[in-house]
Amino acid sequence: MTAFTLAGTTMHRFAWRPWAYALLMASASLAGITPAQAQLRVDISGVGATQYPIAIADFSGGPQGQVIANVIRADLNRSGQFKLVDATGANLTVDSTIDYNSWRDRGADYLAYGTVNQSGGTYNVSYRLGSSVNQSQLDGVAFTGTDKELRRISHQIADRIYEKITGVRGVFSTRIAYVLQMGNTYELQIADADGQDPQTMLRSKHPIISPAWSPDGKRIAYVSFETGKPVVYVQTLGTGARQAVANFKGNNSAPAWAPNGGQLAIALSRDGISQIYTIDSNGGGLRRITHSPLIDTEPSYSPDGGSLVFTSDRGGSPQIYKVSAAGGDAQRLTFNGSYNTSPHVSPDGKQLVYVSRQDGSFHIALQSLASGTPTLLTGGPDDESPSFAPNGMQILYSAIQGGRSVLAVVSTDGRVRQTLSAPNGKVQEPAWGPFTN
Repeated sequence: MTAFTLAGTTMHRFAWRPWAYALLMASASLAGITPAQAQLRVDISGVGATQYPIAIADFSGGPQGQVIANVIRADLNRSGQFKLVDATGANLTVDSTIDYNSWRDRGADYLAYGTVNQSGGTYNVSYRLGSSVNQSQLDGVAFTGTDKELRRISHQIADRIYEKITGVRGVFSTRIAYVLQMGNTYELQIADADGQDPQTMLRSKHPIISPAWSPDGKRIAYVSFETGKPVVYVQTLGTGARQAVANFKGNNSAPAWAPNGGQLAIALSRDGISQIYTIDSNGGGLRRITHSPLIDTEPSYSPDGGSLVFTSDRGGSPQIYKVSAAGGDAQRLTFNGSYNTSPHVSPDGKQLVYVSRQDGSFHIALQSLASGTPTLLTGGPDDESPSFAPNGMQILYSAIQGGRSVLAVVSTDGRVRQTLSAPNGKVQEPAWGPFTN
């Protein structure tokens, strides 16, 4: 693992990446939203502490019904919280009378089924969820969309099933952002949470780093080097339009959105050494938040917007601190180990995820903010860039596995893992998008 020295401190080349790339030159092209060449492959291991037995019958109405059922099965399987019961030959429609005792005898506590009807270029998808334990229907809804929207509808149905059974909102219809490196080309891509339907937002000859989703999921902030130094941009997904919102003297890096979507927290070295600032999302209203003699970087807002967590070496080594979003004295949050970086607070405000170096390896750590007790969720040796799912149940991060750079997902209890890898190139710098409806 390459390291370098700044201001007398040896720093991990990714966790403190703004300076690692400071001399790089970039030539970028605005790609708008264009289909990417390859989808991410997903591998799953582990199971949850509780698994819910469920049968997903092929939806009636033609081949699209089987596609929808397969997407739902894959979503629920990836969570590690469901045990799929074979529903081959069920031949159910949305209006079928369900023999719940028969499905319970087959080992299914729950049954999902439905019908797809086509009218011109539009598909009407109706679904039902039943409980063989309660002998009753738990959910039923209809969706309408085009052929290209059937995967999205499938994810939405999987979300409803997940929430009805677990009581937690599903994240299958959310999206992720990441950087794909292929040779000397870097692409900022967005994809479904399962790695499918990737699209390219920006293509560059040199690194793009630190993508961050706006709270409404309509914009992404990131750092690009196309002008010869790191500059923070905000890009609108719907139009491809973008704006440089932080282009001050020195390094402009590490954007993080405020929950209200009106401001960003950023790290700037405009006054000599990296400190935390806030700025309006249109580039106005700059305000300095921290005043430390050493490096402050990697800010991230708390869910209520009242405070920021960030990385600083003000105590002699990189650690995680907390400060009011209005400024003031900072409070140290991490004390276990001499190297902790890249913090994010969970959506419920109760936990902190970060990168922790232990015995020379970099792991994803989860810490209770109430007790201060950390738990290592991953085995390393090069795990980086953690990002919570919007329901707080999983964490997306980058890793090196088998000599390859991949994206990985781990449940917050550490029991279930997914790996999302590109057939060609390296995937890194992940960020999990928000709920959008």
